[in-house]
Amino acid sequence: MPTLATTVDGLKLPNPFVIGSGPPGTNGKVIARAFDDGWGAVICKTVSLDASKVINVQPRYGRLRSRESQEIYGWENIELISDRGFETWLDEFKALKDSHPEGVLIASIMEEYNKNAWQEIVGRCEEAGVDSFELNMSCPHGMPERRMGAAVGEDPTTLEEVCRWVMEVATKPVWAKMTPNVTHIEDPTTAALRAGCQGVSAINTIRSVIGVDLETLRPEPNVEGYTTPGGYSSIAVRPIALRMCMEIATLIQKEFPGRTLSGLGGVETGEDAAQFILLGSHTVQVCTGVMKMGYRCVQPMCEQLLSFMEKHGFETLDDFRGKSLPYFTTHSDLVRRQTEARAAKKAAAEAKQMIKGDEEWTGDDFVDQSDALARG
Repeated sequence: MPTLATTVDGLKLPNPFVIGSGPPGTNGKVIARAFDDGWGAVICKTVSLDASKVINVQPRYGRLRSRESQEIYGWENIELISDRGFETWLDEFKALKDSHPEGVLIASIMEEYNKNAWQEIVGRCEEAGVDSFELNMSCPHGMPERRMGAAVGEDPTTLEEVCRWVMEVATKPVWAKMTPNVTHIEDPTTAALRAGCQGVSAINTIRSVIGVDLETLRPEPNVEGYTTPGGYSSIAVRPIALRMCMEIATLIQKEFPGRTLSGLGGVETGEDAAQFILLGSHTVQVCTGVMKMGYRCVQPMCEQLLSFMEKHGFETLDDFRGKSLPYFTTHSDLVRRQTEARAAKKAAAEAKQMIKGDEEWTGDDFVDQSDALARG
């Protein structure tokens, strides 16, 4: 029987499905609910030492729906990190580890460009019992003027420096969350792994404008007539996420063997998860999917992933992790392969047409059979 259980950076997970940082991990109560419903691990909504600067607006989401089915395929948010006090979070971290000692609790953290602040938040979260960290280097909106989120993640030099600050004090596994709003995802990934992070997460949301209301002529989501670019997620971003995870996994194989990748972006089914794992992901995160379907969506996703494994005879996730990576190549190589394949097919067809014995001659195909035997 196949199993979804896996160990990643020393973290023992019952399955690879992880609640991604955001509203589904917004407080201890919902995190406990996620553990109860069977999630492999939970990443809390991003916390900082001083939540007083975090003020959210309403509305803060925009959604795109299919014209035919009305299914939501695109989701934009302009939501900031957690607005709850850090001391409250520490109390809830402790309570969660008491009530769910086997639950893998990952703290998403973000601070300003300040070494002392980054090292303080790591130390205090570890004291509260968290099992791991995800460094939010990728939030595409909010407070770039404070050099937070993507303002760090888009600059590999700054990213590497901040990751080194964290790795100087962290005793638990650390993942750095990558922003997709860069030209080459390999650059910030290299910076984070070179700094010593055990792994990376990819991708965070894509900087976007969800649309403009053609009645009011105001962009959405409309807050007192105005808006700001936000982060795009849901099914529509999955092809971009898969491409970037493929590039990261290829880099890890070549230059950082043993490091890990947590893939995310538009995951809503076990089949979606299988694609991320086939492209090198060790875990698969879900955030917007939970907001659309609820916490129990992990149960059918686990069943679907197991069905995929049974169909192909895979016993563990390791059996098929990265299995699709060797099939990426250059366009020129595709041209060469197709030219050779067509030539081989033509030669085979010609050989098949050639008469090998007198009994094979037929009246209907006599001319074609004669042509196949001829040269010139």
